[in-house]
Amino acid sequence: MFRFLHAADIHLDSPLIGLEAYEDAPVDEIRGASRRAFDNLINLAIDEEVDFLLLAGDLYDGDWKDYNTGLFFVDRMARLKRAGIPVFIVAGNHDAASRITRSLRLPDNVTSFSTLKPETFILENHGVAIHGQGYHSRSVTDDIASSYPLYTPHYFNIGLLHTALTGKKGHEPYAPCSLETLTSKGYDYWALGHIHKREEILRDPFVVFPGNIQGRHIRETGAKGATLVTVEGGDITAITHRPLDVLRWAHCQVDLDGCESSDDMYERVRHSLEKEQDLAENRTLAIRVELTGSSTLHAELLSQHAHWTQEFRALAAGLGDLWLEKIIFKTQRVTSLQEVTGEENPLAGLLHSIDGLDLAPDMLLDLVPEIASFKTRLPPEILGGEDPFLSDDPQNLKRLQDDVKELLVTILSRSEKQE
Repeated sequence: MFRFLHAADIHLDSPLIGLEAYEDAPVDEIRGASRRAFDNLINLAIDEEVDFLLLAGDLYDGDWKDYNTGLFFVDRMARLKRAGIPVFIVAGNHDAASRITRSLRLPDNVTSFSTLKPETFILENHGVAIHGQGYHSRSVTDDIASSYPLYTPHYFNIGLLHTALTGKKGHEPYAPCSLETLTSKGYDYWALGHIHKREEILRDPFVVFPGNIQGRHIRETGAKGATLVTVEGGDITAITHRPLDVLRWAHCQVDLDGCESSDDMYERVRHSLEKEQDLAENRTLAIRVELTGSSTLHAELLSQHAHWTQEFRALAAGLGDLWLEKIIFKTQRVTSLQEVTGEENPLAGLLHSIDGLDLAPDMLLDLVPEIASFKTRLPPEILGGEDPFLSDDPQNLKRLQDDVKELLVTILSRSEKQE
C-alpha cells in the first residue's frame, strides 16, 4: 500500500495585477496566500506521510521577480527531503524552460522531467512508474501525450501532464490531447494540471485535474487544494480532495423577490454573507454579491447605487474576515412599464421609447466619439480585468445600455409622480 499527493497550478508569488484598484482589499493577505497554501501542501504531505508528491505544472507564475521565489521553493523541498518524500515535477506554460531565466539547484529528492521528450522514472520500492514531459516554451500546441510511452508492465503507471485536453473555457488550449490518447497508454492514473477547477474526468482509468491550491481572483471560487490518492494491491482504493487554500473566493446571489423594505433587503444580504462564511470554514472570504429578483426596491437601488454599495461593504467589514469584492445590481421592477406610466401621455411615450431603445455597440461609439479618446487616458487596471470599464465587448455594452434605460425610466417616473 502507498499514497501520493497530486497538486498543480501553484503559481507561487502571483503578482495579482490590478488589486490596488480596490482601496479596501486585503492586499498583503491575498499576495501571501499562494505561499501559505503551498506551506499547507507541504504540511499535508508530511502529516499524511505520503510516499511521493506530484506537481503537474505551473509551479511558478512566470519569471521570478528575484531569487526569493526560488529560495522559498528550495527550502520547502528540503523539508520534504528530511521527511523522506520524493517530488516529481513537470513544467507548465507559466514556468516553461524558456520563461524562467533564473535557476537554483534543487535538493536531490526533486525530479524534474525533460522538456524535450517524455521520460519515465521508476520507484522500485513501491512498484510505480511515472511518465512525464514538461514544456520547453509557453505555447505548446503539439499533442505531447501521444509521444508518452506505453505502460510499464507489472508497475502502477502514472502519467504526469500539463494539458487543456480538448479545450476548457478560460484556459489556453496548450498540449491538446484526447481522452482516447490518454487511455490508450494503459496507465492507472493521469495526474493533470492547467485547469484551475478540480475535476475527475474519468475513473477507469483515473484522469484527474486537482485544480489550483489557492484561488487568485473571483473566477476561481470554492475550495482549492490537492488530491490524495491511496493505492492497495495495484488498485486505487481512495481518492479525496484536501482543501489547502487560506483565502476563499465566493460568488453569492441574493434573491430580492418580494422584498418590500430596505431592512428586509439588508437582512437577506447579511444572511447570505454569514452562510458563505460558514462554508469558508474560518478562512478569510473574498465575496462578490449579486442582487437579483423583482422588488419594489429596484428604483431605490438604481438611484442610490453608491449608498447601498457602501452599506453592504460596511456590513461585510462588520462580520470580520470578509471582503466584499464587488456588488452587482441585477434586480428588476415589479410593475410593468405600462403600470409605471399609467395613461398614455407624452411622458409615457418617451418612457416607452427609452425602454425600446436598442443601439448596437458601434452606434454607441459613434454617438459619443470622445469615449475612444477618454479610454486612452485610463490606467490599465481599470480597462483590464473580468469586467472592464468601458469595454468594447457587446454583452458588456448591452448590459450598460439596459442599466441606463432603467435609470432613466426610474428618474422620469418619479418626476411624473411629483408633478
